[in-house]
Amino acid sequence: MTPLPEDLPSLIGEEDRSAAVQRLQDAYSRGSISHEELDERLHLVLTAKAHSELASALSSLPAEPPGTTSTIAAASGRIQRRGAWRVPRLLKVESALARVRLDLSRAIIEHPVVDIELQLGTGRAKITVPRDAIVDVEDLNTGWKDTLYKTPRRARPVGPKIRITGTMGMGRLKIRHAWR
Repeated sequence: MTPLPEDLPSLIGEEDRSAAVQRLQDAYSRGSISHEELDERLHLVLTAKAHSELASALSSLPAEPPGTTSTIAAASGRIQRRGAWRVPRLLKVESALARVRLDLSRAIIEHPVVDIELQLGTGRAKITVPRDAIVDVEDLNTGWKDTLYKTPRRARPVGPKIRITGTMGMGRLKIRHAWR
């Protein structure tokens, strides 16, 4: 009998593997694991096929360092980040009425994958991503208006992956790639 798709273990993508390798390297550089343990765990990560195998390779590592998650919240008004700001691994943006403007075009992005979780009510949001970024909006729930985003014509973006998730109430999200 062939297993149903939901019975199959979820396969990992390259961004998940890269994030796991980065986490191991960070733990080694902080002295949390030995060189031998790094080698063993890297072998497990590089040969893993399912998320459960990745989880076992990362088990017992210390929690990710502070600064990898940040929350920006406002009841109303304007939420804005632009210029050379440091983008955390996970950025949560929460507001009932605010207008959101995130410009990542000149931001310092140190992670291969950045998750932006939006929890917005009626406000609009505009996100400018680096020219070479890969954008994923598959897990974003939009209420009233659709997301405005055109995939660039380039065949192979090579920059960071920006995953945008969460819920947009009655506002609209517009995503664009920077020109430079």
